[in-house]
Amino acid sequence: MRVTNPRRLVMFSLVTAVLTVAAFELIFNQRVRQEMNRRPQDQATPPEEIHVLPGFEVQLLHSASAGEGSWIAMTVDPQGRLIIAPQGEGKLLRLTVTGGRLRKRERLDLPCTDAMGLLYAANSLFLDCNGPAGRGIYRASEQGGIFGPPELLRLLNDSMAEHGPHAVALGPDQKLYVVAGDFTRLPPNLSPASPFRHYADDQLLPREEDACGFGAGLQPPGGFVLRMDLDGRNSELFDGGTRNIYGIAFNSDGELFGADNDMDWDAGLAWYRPVHISHLVSGGDYGHRQGAGKAPYYDEDTLPSTRDVGLGAPTGLKFPPMDCSFPPAYRDACFVEDWAYGRLLAVHFTPQGASYEATIETVLRGRPLNLTALEFGRDGSLYFITGGWNTESGLYRLTYTGPAIPKSAQTSRQRANDQTARAARSLRRQLESFHGQREAATCDEIWPSLNNSDRWIRYAARVALENQEVAKWRDRALAETNVEGGLTALLALARCGGRETQAGLLQALEKFPFASLPPQQTLLELRVLELSFIRQGRPSADLCAAAIETLDPFYPSTNEDINHELCQVLLYLQAPGVVAKTVDLLEKAPTLEEQTYYVMRLRDITNGWTMDLRRRYLGWFQKKRGHMAHRPELVQSFHDVGLAYSDGISLEPYLDNFWDEAAATLSAGERAALAQYLPKPHLSPPAGRVRKFVKQWRMADLEPDLVKLTQHRPRARGAAVYNRLDCSLCHRFAGIGGLVGPDLTAVGSHMAGRDILESILEPSKVLPAPYQNTLLTLRDGDVLAGRVVDENERRLIVMTDLIGRYRVEILKADVKSRRLSKISPMPEGLLDSLTEDEIWDMIAYLESGGQPINALIQK
Repeated sequence: MRVTNPRRLVMFSLVTAVLTVAAFELIFNQRVRQEMNRRPQDQATPPEEIHVLPGFEVQLLHSASAGEGSWIAMTVDPQGRLIIAPQGEGKLLRLTVTGGRLRKRERLDLPCTDAMGLLYAANSLFLDCNGPAGRGIYRASEQGGIFGPPELLRLLNDSMAEHGPHAVALGPDQKLYVVAGDFTRLPPNLSPASPFRHYADDQLLPREEDACGFGAGLQPPGGFVLRMDLDGRNSELFDGGTRNIYGIAFNSDGELFGADNDMDWDAGLAWYRPVHISHLVSGGDYGHRQGAGKAPYYDEDTLPSTRDVGLGAPTGLKFPPMDCSFPPAYRDACFVEDWAYGRLLAVHFTPQGASYEATIETVLRGRPLNLTALEFGRDGSLYFITGGWNTESGLYRLTYTGPAIPKSAQTSRQRANDQTARAARSLRRQLESFHGQREAATCDEIWPSLNNSDRWIRYAARVALENQEVAKWRDRALAETNVEGGLTALLALARCGGRETQAGLLQALEKFPFASLPPQQTLLELRVLELSFIRQGRPSADLCAAAIETLDPFYPSTNEDINHELCQVLLYLQAPGVVAKTVDLLEKAPTLEEQTYYVMRLRDITNGWTMDLRRRYLGWFQKKRGHMAHRPELVQSFHDVGLAYSDGISLEPYLDNFWDEAAATLSAGERAALAQYLPKPHLSPPAGRVRKFVKQWRMADLEPDLVKLTQHRPRARGAAVYNRLDCSLCHRFAGIGGLVGPDLTAVGSHMAGRDILESILEPSKVLPAPYQNTLLTLRDGDVLAGRVVDENERRLIVMTDLIGRYRVEILKADVKSRRLSKISPMPEGLLDSLTEDEIWDMIAYLESGGQPINALIQK
């Protein structure tokens, strides 16, 4: 028998032990990596789950720690440090990043919270925030890395923060530019030299308030941009008529841009506006009005979008600096974040006259990727953050690591276009320098530009003209024979001239007969008529008859836009036969959007009807609309974010309101004869099902098991749970459901599973403002809760049952106080009848957006 050497036995044992430990460590590390790849729900979305263009790379530098909040705004200081603001309460953060790594985190001791706009400039931090004196613009000067107490520059109050004051930018004129949403009240003491003035609602026929009550009673200017000195003085109203721009930025030409939010509730309706990029210029009116009153892009008293984007919720917006490390094609691009669908877009501009045209591509996309703000660092990289609505936040870095791409040489045509565009912008800016300055220019300096072929130059010239005394240019406007210049001058006269000028204005229009005009000028002439009727009053009977005689032969037209304007002008004038022609157009209209236009216009017309026309019009409301065609660009906007088209949640409520209003115009005899065509009384919602109690679920019970969401869960099981809870009574999902709460189709793009779960278990913790009820305390002691859907100086209309859509009218004199409720309309305990597996099935179903997994992966 062989005797083993003791030393060799010890060595063999040690090697065996080391190999065993190493094998165990390898297996353990593999399991740890597997668990880490399942994404802890308290960390931001990992880069591996973000799809990015070839050549670009994304790094996650930091996930918000406990107490750091949910991030919504960011700026960069001269040292390259990133200053970040959380939503709601919480201190500002200052993060130092070098070499692609987070090196230092600091809390800034400033008494400022909920900053939706941050800007570092002139050795100071400018904040749009809740500060010591209330909501407003503050300036905190910095010395040696320490900020002094914030100084109030301008109070900016709003009734809903999400549509309140937002971004702050530094202009090439070294002035502050502050953008605000349409729930922001204009501050007092604005400069009388403000470029934006003479604005009004300008509706020829009564507009319909939003069917869900959003923005009911709000009046122009809507959203706006303020311009002021760095000390807050000389505050001017720069532009208006936007809805809810969150981010603004200047390009290398010194031109200001913003991305305006959409009202996706209105998809399928004629007045729906998609997300769009706006070139924001002095005195610009971008046509947003509440409800169905939005101006069409062709109205020349407003300015069009530069590029429509489609669906989304745009947040941060920036142009790269000159030393950006991106390829040449991206150094002039505008980077725009989409919070709703987790996208970073690159908008590529091409100069076009005094403005621009643009194309768009998606640079990166993730689920969830709730983008809120972005900045370019001193290293030439793009840094962006996620957050909002109490969701998890992360700081990311986007770099270009692909092959070098040389800048392509400009062609002679491109160089010539650039030179022409620079000259056009220079002329537009010269005209804008006259805005607000009554004696800064003479009519001779302005007049030639009224006839310019460039709409943006004509607009700037008209605004300059309107700032001059009307008596100095009225006669010249009435005598002008050039078509473009004459119609533009008469547009200014209709907006600014008194009633005494109306007869001369209408006579002057006879120089420009309809039959000889191209569509754009036809629409301009119709807008002149509308504004004259709106602002100068209804003409005399003789003038009305003359207008009918001129316009009636051209209705209907082969042009849809011209039909829309002729429709409302002839209905206003009560032209014989206009109702019959409009009902014919309604029945022939190829898309639901066009049909809703005529339905809206006819809803409260009381004259010109026959019983047959009543039946045809009222019968339209009873048609099934699921098979109706839609505008191709609208359908494409859904496909761009991986969704099938679905009507906005406001469509059916709008149509119900129109049906009710049309029925209210009938006499008792007509109601009896048309009973089968009239809307049925609103029924009470079905009684809730009795569900067996399982457990009073809390986040602490479920949060440890969030990893179960990574397991395969058939959509059919989640859909069954969703339907069993009757969620569709209040929520739209994948095109089906109610309008009481948010549309949940895209919730997986901006909320992780943990956030979705928390929003169900604790519905009042984060309450989106559009879905808050209003509490009215009446003078008799009663308290009324509901959604205000219409308002005027005398009364309120309150929807007290959001599912059954019951409304009550309250006199304002009877209201003692009014405030927004902090309690969500969604009750707690909705999940208490579910097992844990059923809860995870439903959350996974909501994360999917109702789409197959392969439909969620976008380029």
